[in-house]
Amino acid sequence: MSALLTYDNWSNPIFDERSDYLEVLKWAYQEYGDEIVYACSFGAEGIVLIDLIHKVNKKGKITFLDTGLHFNETYGLIEKVKKRYPSLQIEILQPELSLNQQAELHGEELWTHNPNLCCHIRKVLPLQIALKEAKAWISGLRRDQSPTRSNTQYINKDEKFKKIKICPLIHWTWDDVITYIKLNNLPYNPLHDQGYASIGCAPCTQPGSFRDGRWAGQTKTECGLHVAAKE
Repeated sequence: MSALLTYDNWSNPIFDERSDYLEVLKWAYQEYGDEIVYACSFGAEGIVLIDLIHKVNKKGKITFLDTGLHFNETYGLIEKVKKRYPSLQIEILQPELSLNQQAELHGEELWTHNPNLCCHIRKVLPLQIALKEAKAWISGLRRDQSPTRSNTQYINKDEKFKKIKICPLIHWTWDDVITYIKLNNLPYNPLHDQGYASIGCAPCTQPGSFRDGRWAGQTKTECGLHVAAKE
């Protein structure tokens, strides 16, 4: 391309359905260099992408949004990943509000009575900070995860953060993800072996399929990172 693709000069997506995930990642780092961040939740897709990113850019930037409410297994996995990929720049980003401060302002266990606000405080606002100097970010979204993600493209104009969002794994299935992890002997969250497909914060995650195990009993299906901002 003759000019850097940004939110402000958005043009049609560059890759078609025949493109390859590794080709997309290589383009992303050639295009954005140090101005791209991978926001990783350290779920199964995250582990796959970390390994792929390491193959393309051994000094890639990885950001984990530490809500303070994750499973111990998730924090343990992060330490294993750091040891396996010491050259990657893994940042642990926490919200400005501690859990105690949040409780004082909005009540105890905000996630039980206003989960959208809790996710906004503990995920959306921190990612805004992480992406402040970035031109683009990488996500592990897959089309088969939910109907709201079925139209995700390799290259997306992100209305939430006003950045370019790159999703290399859109055509992967859950079986593809697990097969890659096993073939490459990658560390992964042991909760996946206990029936957890999607792993988020401990109070809001139960065993179950991709969305059945998240925010059970509520109409909420997304944490807010992948939902366009309301006008």
